Amino acid sequence: MGSLDASLVCDLPPFEHMARQDIAALLERARSIRVEKGAAVFGQDEAAHSFFLLLDGHVRVVRVTPDGEQVIARYISSGELMGIAQALGRSTYPASAIAAVDCVVLAWPGAMWTEVVSRYPGFASNTYKTVGSRLQDAQDRIVEMATERVEQRVANAVLKLAAQTGRRTEEGILIDLPISRQDISEMTGTTLHTVSRLMSAWEAAGWVKSGRQRIVVVEGHKLMLLAGGAK
Repeated sequence: MGSLDASLVCDLPPFEHMARQDIAALLERARSIRVEKGAAVFGQDEAAHSFFLLLDGHVRVVRVTPDGEQVIARYISSGELMGIAQALGRSTYPASAIAAVDCVVLAWPGAMWTEVVSRYPGFASNTYKTVGSRLQDAQDRIVEMATERVEQRVANAVLKLAAQTGRRTEEGILIDLPISRQDISEMTGTTLHTVSRLMSAWEAAGWVKSGRQRIVVVEGHKLMLLAGGAK
């Protein structure tokens, strides 16, 4: 696959406020990779050989804790950077990136990082905004884990996914990626049994519809009230 036309990506956050010729020069040095659903783009603790832009699809960012527990840190959607270990001062990836659906990514060699951020200050600025936003998200999740009831955490997780990937349908807002109750449990630090109990109760109340790896938010305002602490 040849290099992309800069006009196709210039509106994506990493390239905001960059000159068109600078975007084109950066794209010329990228390679395009197709990643099948379930395959790893990169693995936790691997040497950070590349950094990436997700062109199409959704990626699940997964960390395995020292005691072997798997935690989903976040989902990354089309147009976002990932694998930017160098921006964190790391030589290895802090987590794994697993394709939640078939994906297309652009990859640049990790060895280019210093050159890219010095030559293209707009790209550097946008990257560090992304890092700051993700660190804030991580801090918010730590506070949620410490202070919120389980049902609040699960409601928040469902609403965040709906906001990030939601597609309006006749039934409601469809979370537009395969998402299981196990995934929700790994996002919220709770058990599969608890998530299943909550989702079944919300389905009985008409707030959501769920099936195999499918969630539709029907009564989003009800979940918002619950996420905000209402009982």
